[in-house]
Amino acid sequence: MKNHRKAYIAGGCFWGMEDLFRSRKGITDTEVGYQGGKNEKPTYKNHPGHAEGIELTYDPSETNFREILDYFFRIHNPTTIDQQGNDRGSSYRSTIFIQNDEEQEIAKEVIDIVNRSGRWGGDVVTTLEPFSTFWTAELDHQDYLVKYPNGYTCHLERFDTFLNEATAAK
Repeated sequence: MKNHRKAYIAGGCFWGMEDLFRSRKGITDTEVGYQGGKNEKPTYKNHPGHAEGIELTYDPSETNFREILDYFFRIHNPTTIDQQGNDRGSSYRSTIFIQNDEEQEIAKEVIDIVNRSGRWGGDVVTTLEPFSTFWTAELDHQDYLVKYPNGYTCHLERFDTFLNEATAAK
């Protein structure tokens, strides 16, 4: 696992995002938590300004940051500000937590590809925020939809990859 990397994203309720990402090729671990907010040691009931996000551990020999973002933009609506499905508020914002210049460049490229595709019918409002402490959520929120298969989610795979279109356009 020493060559594994981590990516940090938020796109609405963390339960559904984690459930879909867990089965992706190259994803070796998922954790749900809080990021980008005002308090230390946030909890589900007290996380002002934090997004409900996920920490993805991935094997770069099997997937990469670009492919992770491609899937991210296929499973949540990146054109709504502070909202996914019935969930509303800054906790449910669409955000990529950027760790370095390479991730910043890739994120901007993928956002441009998604915007050019027109599939969402509006412009991406996903924010690029600098990486900040990722606070792991309480144990009962980890693997929530595995524990409660009929639990709430507003995430689903809506489109095929955006990246094929970008390659074809070159």
